[in-house]
Amino acid sequence: MTSKAEGLTALVAEAAPLRQKIMRSLRRAIETGVLEPGTRLIEKDLCQQLNVSRTSLREALRQLHAEGILTEVGNRGLTVAAVTIEDARNIYRLRGAIESLLVRQFMENATELEFDQLKVMRDRLIEAYQNGGAEEIVGTKREFYDLISAGARNPLGHDILNKLTLLTSPLRRKSVVRPERRKSSTKEIKDLVRAILNGDMEAASEAAQVHIAHSAESVIHALREANGS
Repeated sequence: MTSKAEGLTALVAEAAPLRQKIMRSLRRAIETGVLEPGTRLIEKDLCQQLNVSRTSLREALRQLHAEGILTEVGNRGLTVAAVTIEDARNIYRLRGAIESLLVRQFMENATELEFDQLKVMRDRLIEAYQNGGAEEIVGTKREFYDLISAGARNPLGHDILNKLTLLTSPLRRKSVVRPERRKSSTKEIKDLVRAILNGDMEAASEAAQVHIAHSAESVIHALREANGS
């Protein structure tokens, strides 16, 4: 597989460091499936698509490689990393611990406005699960956890969570649209937010871990289907 030209947009000068903007663009391309697991990243093509220098691109690629989002395969150069079933299990166990912590910290640190925003995000996420496509569900869920992470006042935990989530993005897009997963996720999100709003930290932590455990089962099922096993 080679880099796809469509889906990547030329970048314009902004205040943020260019390396960060390139990384955000590539992460978004991986999350939405523009760059799929195994896709070879050709520097010349990416420079043209993003309208950036090779030096800036290489800085971003080195960082993504260090994070495990990109990997080297033989003489092919950097490719988008693919996860094994064992990788997926470990990723979701880590996510369960981190998301449980972020939920607890949200309950401890969030403002009244953030609690109100959580209700709005809950309704948006449920609507996405019931009627949206994969990209809408994944995007809305990212916003949901962005809000929880912001209210938790734990940017490091948020950063780690984003990296872990990105590794399983291709599988999540297949998993979240399965009818049984839509139904289960709707209930799990309602249970999670209800516990948060009720101030029941133990119930909220447990709800977060149940949601991740069920997500892991669904993703592993999608991975086995993809592997024909």
